[in-house]
Amino acid sequence: MKVLLAGAFGNLGFELLKVLAESGYEVVAADLKEKEDNGFEGKYTFRAIDATDPSTLKGICDGVDVVITTMGLTTASTKFTSYDIDYQGNLNLYNEAKAAGVKKFNYISVIACKEPGAEQVPMLHAKAMMEDEILKGDIEYVIYRPTGYFYDIIKVFRPYVEKGEMQLLKGYHDIKANVVDCPDFAKFIVEHMNDTNSIYEVGGKETYTYEEMAKMCFRAAGKPTVIKDSPIWMFSLLANLPMIKKQGKHDIILFSKWTLSHDLVGKDVTGDASFAEYVKEAFGGDK
Repeated sequence: MKVLLAGAFGNLGFELLKVLAESGYEVVAADLKEKEDNGFEGKYTFRAIDATDPSTLKGICDGVDVVITTMGLTTASTKFTSYDIDYQGNLNLYNEAKAAGVKKFNYISVIACKEPGAEQVPMLHAKAMMEDEILKGDIEYVIYRPTGYFYDIIKVFRPYVEKGEMQLLKGYHDIKANVVDCPDFAKFIVEHMNDTNSIYEVGGKETYTYEEMAKMCFRAAGKPTVIKDSPIWMFSLLANLPMIKKQGKHDIILFSKWTLSHDLVGKDVTGDASFAEYVKEAFGGDK
């Protein structure tokens, strides 16, 4: 079976590439750049693409049975928006897959992107728009809506822990999530990539509030827990500052505001990885 993996060298994408290669699939790994010395050379064919430029996608789906796309904007950008990548870029790939007669299209979306109010958050709305295109399209699909990833929590929390002071939204300390580890999620995706017209809301086995997560991080770092309140309106104010917009951080801040104020608990629980143990390892163990 031939699989096209778009976004193959991002965090989740590379975990998927490992699973696909180790499972013996013929893989076309597509991304802007190939990760050098990745240890899986010879087990896939690399194709350089820019999903915002349809011409770079020509022929990429020829002979492909299944497409899996992890493409999405996850960092601040002054060049692209979520609508350019998460929506239009993936739609360009979908159209190419349709033209090539691909049987299955797998899309990595995000949980809660269809909830009321999500249309005001570009990083959610763009994914919801792409979901709509898939649902009304002709290709059988699998849509995965992860709750968030272990490494993302650590990436966001680490600077605050190192500073010695965590900021959480006032009145939202009990908001909870069951984030999932990327290797576990990658296995789940491959296990279900041939399902027919399915939508999964995927999370890990442990559910914690953000306050509990923050306390874990401080404890693992051997520091006293200091959590202070930040008013929710502050995020909207920051997101719309001219300097923030110029730096391309507007969408990231609105997304952060959403995730810190909405429960993100996936009903499709997968994996054995423990977030609590991941935190200990990330900060060097309990001290």
